[in-house]
Amino acid sequence: MTKWKWGLALLWSLPAWAQIPQDQAQTLAQLSGLTEQQVQDAMAGVEKNQKILDAIATPWEAKPWYQYQPIFITPERLKKGLAFWRANEALLQQAEAQYQVPAAVIVAIIGVETYYGAHMGTYPVRDALYTLGFYYPARGAFFTKELGQYLKLAQQQGWQQSPLGSYAGAMGMGQFIPSSYQHYAVDFDGDGKRDLFASNADAIGSVANYFHEHGWQMGEPVLAGATVKGKAPLTDGLELDTTLGALAKAGVSPAIAMDEATPAKLFAFEQKDGTDYQVAFHNFYVITRYNRSPLYARAVWTLAQQLEHAHGK
Repeated sequence: MTKWKWGLALLWSLPAWAQIPQDQAQTLAQLSGLTEQQVQDAMAGVEKNQKILDAIATPWEAKPWYQYQPIFITPERLKKGLAFWRANEALLQQAEAQYQVPAAVIVAIIGVETYYGAHMGTYPVRDALYTLGFYYPARGAFFTKELGQYLKLAQQQGWQQSPLGSYAGAMGMGQFIPSSYQHYAVDFDGDGKRDLFASNADAIGSVANYFHEHGWQMGEPVLAGATVKGKAPLTDGLELDTTLGALAKAGVSPAIAMDEATPAKLFAFEQKDGTDYQVAFHNFYVITRYNRSPLYARAVWTLAQQLEHAHGK
């Protein structure tokens, strides 16, 4: 009897409260490719978790930069990052060469996301995605699709219990949501499995692959500090919607010399004593594909620079 079939035999003995409503089961069956009975088995006993709804309502990314930065940029995180880098030196060299993504960026992502695998989350991924999918209207459609991807992934991976992850359903050392796990996770250690929880190799290779697939340009800039004369030409969104030449005409002088046709975007980061202006380039935009927050992207890049400097000493 397979791992999924054994549960079906028990399904009929489950009380009604242990099953999700039929319309939810139908939706998830369509999204996952499983039968409604398989969905009911996999979702048995799931409940809405109010703590998850509270957590998503108060994200860290709502903080100003001067409060956000100290959460991730600490001597302890740098020290742990150097230890992780040195313990996985060969794997990081291999990933950097294969995917053309700097080892420092890979380590920084794992460091910001899970403190190098030490804190991978406290919420069952299944329950988090169910709560947000069906009880968080603002992004319900997105999280319902992710729950469908999770159910498919759980069947493929043979998970009989939900792994723990973030309140948003991200999991593993690199905190991949299910669709990212499906599309970007790699078996970097060659053992036939894509294990982002216990395999440093798979986590390192998968983060590198994610950045490679999103267009990281090796050796190209990420951020440059800038001075601004007059009104800052700030725009909404994350896309690079202007050029260095256009920014220069608007009074922006970045601390880097590049062709004026280079795509760029000006960001403002709130400090205690004023505004810190930074010009972002393509690779900064790539970091925001991992987490759509300029605060997050700057924290990752800041830690990566610190790691690169300390590792080279």
